[in-house]
Amino acid sequence: MERVIRSNRRSSVGDKKELFHVIHKVPAGDTPYVRAKHLQLVEKDHDSAIVWFWKAINCGDRMDSALKDMAVIMKQQGRAEEAIEAIRSFRHLCSKQAQESLDNLLIDLYKKCGMFEDQIELLKQKLRMIYLGEAFNGKTTKTARSHGKKFQVSIKQETARVLANLGWAYMQQNCFAAAELVYRKAQTIQPDANKACNLGVCLIRQGYFHDARTVLSDVVNHRFLDGEESKAVSRAIELLREIESQPSISPMDIGLNIEEAINDWSPLRSKRLPIFEEISTYRDQIAC
Repeated sequence: MERVIRSNRRSSVGDKKELFHVIHKVPAGDTPYVRAKHLQLVEKDHDSAIVWFWKAINCGDRMDSALKDMAVIMKQQGRAEEAIEAIRSFRHLCSKQAQESLDNLLIDLYKKCGMFEDQIELLKQKLRMIYLGEAFNGKTTKTARSHGKKFQVSIKQETARVLANLGWAYMQQNCFAAAELVYRKAQTIQPDANKACNLGVCLIRQGYFHDARTVLSDVVNHRFLDGEESKAVSRAIELLREIESQPSISPMDIGLNIEEAINDWSPLRSKRLPIFEEISTYRDQIAC
């Protein structure tokens, strides 16, 4: 009888520990990485968590997760440049499967630091990987997370997302002609109201008011169905008002030649990526 009671007590203690790990999403064990996650998620001591993530990295304890988790905390603390240096220094020790998520993290960090040249170069690299069938580790979809929920992302969606980010980065450099080309390609793949508004801005900044009015009117007339349509409509209305306030002049001819502005993609086609049949004229390098 006593043995049964002791067994039940051990089982109860074990269940509580398991429940603790589930509730706090902390891995079980007693390693530097586990200690770091406990400090991060339970004790909310982010400075100490970073110290223990460094220890985990130095001893190779769950290297992929340790580097990514530490970089995320650094970003939250306003230490984005340190996070960039850490990823650049240690990513070669991480698995091949971790490289894509590290790239995505770097893109966000470059954006936060205003390192647009680096952001553009990495986005172009991601487009090359998509074109060659190397994205998603060779798969056609991947599982992503947002606000604790899992969802599937297709190659088509990823291509449109990367192109939209590339267009935004060009806009930050006032390279509106290059940004226009990229946004137009993104819209042929997966159109949405937010990209349409950014395309409208690119056209306005180049003096193409008639084209901008057409693009923005489509947003106002609810031609797009996306999750943030109401915000995009408000923005489109503002931009249309900006156009109306401009003097009535002919659009400026900037003499953009696509063949001169961008270099050829590789002539090879990936049979696994039919989406690139739609953007086969897109090129790899876009000159500002």
